Amino acid sequence: MKLWLIRHGETDWNHAKRFQGQADVPLNDFGRELAQVTREGMPSVVWDRVFASPLSRAFETAEILLRGLYPIDRIECDDRLKEFNFGPHEGSDIAAAASDPSHPLYVCLHHPGDYHPTDGAESFQAMAARAESFLSEKILPLEASCGNVLVVAHGALIRSLVIAARIPDHSIANFWGAPYYNCCVSRLDLTAQKFSLDFEARIYYNPEHATRSWTPQNR
Repeated sequence: MKLWLIRHGETDWNHAKRFQGQADVPLNDFGRELAQVTREGMPSVVWDRVFASPLSRAFETAEILLRGLYPIDRIECDDRLKEFNFGPHEGSDIAAAASDPSHPLYVCLHHPGDYHPTDGAESFQAMAARAESFLSEKILPLEASCGNVLVVAHGALIRSLVIAARIPDHSIANFWGAPYYNCCVSRLDLTAQKFSLDFEARIYYNPEHATRSWTPQNR
């Protein structure tokens, strides 16, 4: 079975380099364009099951990707697929946090393995736990009956799914390693209840557009 993981398209907060987390920021027009171009560039796939974060930027991305290919009313939303919760810092400037060692999210961005939130934000361990729960309860049971399963969610959450899948060289300590551009696509193979990585963070549009909304600590 193939598990496809797709990040949502761009939002205005992505473009402004602001932490989004679980704030329900909608796609902007460029984000909708990226989703459409990604749909056109991806290989043809017959989807057996589709899951999405209930946040509108992820769900609308799923709608664009699937229109005419899969019944929209069969997309299954799951709260465990929501983005990392940055607590009171959602909406704040990423660059400011990355450059100020006194900022509560500085360690989150530069030393994720040492990050311990104290202000109501989520820990990496808590996000990893919900990612692992989702894989165990929703994905592993599908291996015998499905060929292709799609999850449309968020950059940090997808990274957590890859870590929860026990993919080598992926851990909280190197959490921000690969650039996850908007609408990037990763794919896991599930065989005999074991995951392996086919590819990670692939884009199906002109890479010059990718830099519009990505920083080394993008959200």
